[in-house]
Amino acid sequence: MAEHFDVLIIGAGLSGIGAAWRLQEQMPGKTYAILEARDAIGGTWDLFRYPGVRSDSDMFTLSYPFRPWREPESIAPGDKIRRYIEETAAEGGIMPHIRFGSRVVTADWAGDRWTLRLADGATLTCGFLYACAGYYDYAAGFQPDFPGMAEFAGRLVHPQFWPAGLEYAGKKVVVIGSGATAVTLVPAMAAEAGHVTMLQRSPTYMTVLPERDVIANGLRRVLPAGAANRIARAKNILITQGFYQLARRRPARVRKILRSFAVRALKDPAYVDEHFNPRYEPWDQRLCVIPSGDLYEVLRAGTASIVTDHIESFRPDGIRLRSGRVLEADIVVSATGLSLLPIGGVRLTVDGTPVEIGDHTAYRGIMLSGVPNLAYCIGYVNASWTLRADLVHRYVLRLLKHMDRHGYAVAAPDETGGQGRPLLDLSSGYVRRALDKFPRQGAKDPWLVRQNYLSDALSLPRADVTRAMTFTRRPAPAPLEEIAS
Repeated sequence: MAEHFDVLIIGAGLSGIGAAWRLQEQMPGKTYAILEARDAIGGTWDLFRYPGVRSDSDMFTLSYPFRPWREPESIAPGDKIRRYIEETAAEGGIMPHIRFGSRVVTADWAGDRWTLRLADGATLTCGFLYACAGYYDYAAGFQPDFPGMAEFAGRLVHPQFWPAGLEYAGKKVVVIGSGATAVTLVPAMAAEAGHVTMLQRSPTYMTVLPERDVIANGLRRVLPAGAANRIARAKNILITQGFYQLARRRPARVRKILRSFAVRALKDPAYVDEHFNPRYEPWDQRLCVIPSGDLYEVLRAGTASIVTDHIESFRPDGIRLRSGRVLEADIVVSATGLSLLPIGGVRLTVDGTPVEIGDHTAYRGIMLSGVPNLAYCIGYVNASWTLRADLVHRYVLRLLKHMDRHGYAVAAPDETGGQGRPLLDLSSGYVRRALDKFPRQGAKDPWLVRQNYLSDALSLPRADVTRAMTFTRRPAPAPLEEIAS
């Protein structure tokens, strides 16, 4: 007989550990396990090991509200974030519940439970399934098929699969891309490489944030860690949400502000207009963060440069551009983006019918229309992931408590909420390539997904868990005479 749990959580990253903490805190009687496909805790922060990997959100909002961030950096390196997640799991007694090397292949709903089959052949069942695997495809990053790639005589690397011990000291490095990964890699590699060139097809909006939050660190010296974190968290939420709203309402003004930051740092308006002047409006794509202006520093120092052009083809000694220019390279880093995958790539069926996730509507951005006892955790695209993740955890627990209180075994959002905007409403290439894989939003609550933490923080903890939801009670126990017969 398959081992049964009240709740199974997929993923032991930032979201999965947060979900387990909240579950233990609020419903300690529930049996649960965390199924982690990899052999280590940390999720994204264990997967990505490229030079300089760091958060692009401040840690006072990316960390858990129930466990203060105590490191000096606000924009933190990946190894410290990974250690923070590990320490949270250990402190919360969560480690014994994690089953490493447990990749879920299929999840089949029948009756009042999910049956999960793992890659190693094991089978588990649960009453409620909570997918906290984020939305990255851990098995594959996005790699364009550039002409002539096979002819390149140097080393071609994708950041998602960074080779341990890669030597780049004194080498000519070309980093293809202009997103957060490229912006992180260029200054990190420029410290040792002979020269690093960031090759971008088109510019990206960038903003500078201090690596250390002076106000937060000052508060820590006079207040307990929890109180200092709460104040720093509130401050950063108001600043980031205010800036996002300004960008959506006054894009020309924000474009001017961001340009002024770059001009002040680089002292060359023409250079800024060539390489830091995107075609889209601010926050149509996620802004890139430059901690303490490190990218601008290496550009000024001449240890790195930016080229804005298109790739015509690879050649043995580097890359030929459409302009005719050749970028010589010993190493090419293809920071060309990620591939997205919902629910950790698990194949779902309900009563034998395959669930095509892209055909469903997102219920509060937490569940799928018509799919019972399944929730998924996706954070914000315009703010720290954890801000929304923790709201989602708490909503899921309110739903489970409601079900227990009323004797319900099954909760399923209505079949349809209408099909509207994409769930991830950004124009970034990695998002647009995966639109058909994800559910879409509806036109109104509870099918509308807001990218607004302040609004969600007020509404989601009070949202009616019964709205547009169908519940089924547990079957009554059989009479004693029937059992005896």
